[in-house]
Amino acid sequence: MTLAAEPTTTWDLRHLRKHLQGLVDLEMWTIPYYMAAMYSVVDPAHRAFRLVEAVLREEMLHLQLACNIANAYGHKPRFRPPKYRGKKIPHLDFSLNHPDPTELYSPYSAEIGPLDEKRINTMCLVEYPDWKSSSLMAPYAELEKYRSIAEFYHVTSFGMCELVSELRGGINQVDEFGAFYQWFGEQRITEDGPGGLAQALEFVNLIVDQGEGESDGDSEVAWEHRNTADGYAEAWSHFRRFEDLRYDLADLPEVYSAVPEPLNEDGQEAQRILVQDFRRLLEILGDLFAGRPADDFGSCMAEVGGDVLACWRHGAVPRFS
Repeated sequence: MTLAAEPTTTWDLRHLRKHLQGLVDLEMWTIPYYMAAMYSVVDPAHRAFRLVEAVLREEMLHLQLACNIANAYGHKPRFRPPKYRGKKIPHLDFSLNHPDPTELYSPYSAEIGPLDEKRINTMCLVEYPDWKSSSLMAPYAELEKYRSIAEFYHVTSFGMCELVSELRGGINQVDEFGAFYQWFGEQRITEDGPGGLAQALEFVNLIVDQGEGESDGDSEVAWEHRNTADGYAEAWSHFRRFEDLRYDLADLPEVYSAVPEPLNEDGQEAQRILVQDFRRLLEILGDLFAGRPADDFGSCMAEVGGDVLACWRHGAVPRFS
């Protein structure tokens, strides 16, 4: 498959770290977007809620694994509030796919909103499978040239391999989700050099297998990559789960009615609290992956979820910044 442009750089540690931060940013982008859509569903027992919730939990794992890889290559992950504007999704250019999937998955929007046709189409695009393995081995200088998340990871893996001598295990490695993946094993990079690279590449395999696979989008997730504790439709990739929602657009669940700029004080206050608590969550993540104490990650994550729900209940579209 021919891309619109060719890579313009060769791998060095600066480019690799820039790509690893880009992957952290992209994984971080998905979490509020999916969380907001999930909590817009009035009935949390509805199948649609549970499908998005399962993906959200896996995205949190993906973020952790991407951060662990970044730390192993000497890059301390940075956590900034994602931007949700227009149709822009960080580091992805869907028009590089042939055919262009936006022709099928439209209308779509990268703006925070309820679980509706626009958000579901966007979710399908974000998780769009890389139908054939990429032949790219060198990075793009601009970080905006990747046709799928799978390709972004695929290309970054070449840089990880070329710079294996820079890899150091045991640096600010985090395992918040080991109990949920009993068949996977170690979620931290513990070894230097080639041994650590093998661990890092297995993290990438898990991420693209669960979410953005390099297949036709229908293959089952490998058993060792499945959630063994609180998953739902564990054998389905993210793309397949969202495609399932898309097939039932005429029968989507009831969602809360809300506006981005509420006039009522309760809605405005709910948005303010969410922005405040989300900022604190990002600070906690920064501490967690910098090796500083961050025991309140779980409780803060739960608070942010409650804040999102409060926004919807008060007629306000959730705001994260």
